[in-house]
Amino acid sequence: MKKNLGLAFGITAYCLWGLFPLYWPLLNEAGAFEIVAHRAIWTMVFCTIVLIFRKETGLIFSLLKNKRTMLLLALATVLISINWLTYIWATNHQHVVESALGYYINPLIMIAFGTLFLKEKLRTLQWAAVGMGLVGVIIMTVVLGHPPYIALTLALSWGSYGFVKKQLGLGSLESLAIETLIAFIPYFIYIMVITHQGNGHFGHGFKITALLIGAGVITAVPLLLFNGAATRLTMTMTGLLQFITPTLQFIIGVAVRHESVSTGRWIGFFAIWVALFALGTDLIQSNRKMAINQN
Repeated sequence: MKKNLGLAFGITAYCLWGLFPLYWPLLNEAGAFEIVAHRAIWTMVFCTIVLIFRKETGLIFSLLKNKRTMLLLALATVLISINWLTYIWATNHQHVVESALGYYINPLIMIAFGTLFLKEKLRTLQWAAVGMGLVGVIIMTVVLGHPPYIALTLALSWGSYGFVKKQLGLGSLESLAIETLIAFIPYFIYIMVITHQGNGHFGHGFKITALLIGAGVITAVPLLLFNGAATRLTMTMTGLLQFITPTLQFIIGVAVRHESVSTGRWIGFFAIWVALFALGTDLIQSNRKMAINQN
């Protein structure tokens, strides 16, 4: 029962993240920076409400007093802002497929970070995955005539964000609440300025206002579901589920947004998919060995 509930939470969370490319174009008139500003502010509001409901606000105040924690959270805030801005801009400018590529590459980036900074040892299939992933990126670079900047920015910013969060070891909800709190002042000032200039969209119609507020809700809800999944599932299962998100993004980019994918890009994606298959196989094998050793 516990595993089934965790699986339901995990699949729902990754599906919601995968469906984001259908949401952001509804806000296209607002522009990426205004969307991200409202996303951060309303995410903070939503997280604060949940923390009050769960009576966990005291933890937030204790974290605010820790200098190292606040410095790392400030860095995380910058990284997630870069990720959000890049992703929303790309989604609203017909680059959904390349965005999906970024999140396909991300697990390989995380492996690279673990090897370079945490001195983790790579197993054979992990080396194969990294090698095939590199081949895929090289193919994309040759086909496009330049590196896939959007995909690499998304993968590196999200991978770096994950690396920083790993150093903190905090829960997603409280850390996201503080990150958005840190971003609140500059984003709020920005919104006030564009509102004063008559360029803001908040309050200019029920639909756009509701969608801007909803940006915070749809940011926080998948994280809550993910937390519920992470506490009930193995790391292997959680890791495998994450491929749902870029797969849905890829399908939306091709089938819904009708983005063209050249033969060369298909080959590049195929190399990435082979890399992810190798990585998934390695995760399953290592999980089985751990289960056997524990028994």
